[in-house]
Amino acid sequence: MRGVLIDAALVSGTVPGGPRAAGPDVAFDPELPWQRSRSVALRPEPFGALVYHFGNRKLSFLKSQTLVRVVETLADHPSATATLVACDVPEAQRPAYVKALADLSRSSMIELRKAPA
Repeated sequence: MRGVLIDAALVSGTVPGGPRAAGPDVAFDPELPWQRSRSVALRPEPFGALVYHFGNRKLSFLKSQTLVRVVETLADHPSATATLVACDVPEAQRPAYVKALADLSRSSMIELRKAPA
């Protein structure tokens, strides 16, 4: 599977500033707990969904219903990897989904979930 995410800022050549969900120097780790950013809205579309961040005004497109389901259910699972398994993402397609989630992390669309205190 190729390209499950289109990042509008990368396509247009503009990348708005703003804080990074996991910090600029922290690589996306699929074994950590993640969630959709609280400043993000998903709008379902026939192709997948539009994802808009109200803080940094960034827009992305999720190009598959499966990726939409993954992003929507990240908070329900102990890690991104567990979410991919729960959403029945085939093993061979998981690297593409991990890349898409890493891109979403870099653009602050998803964020690390803090452990309950």
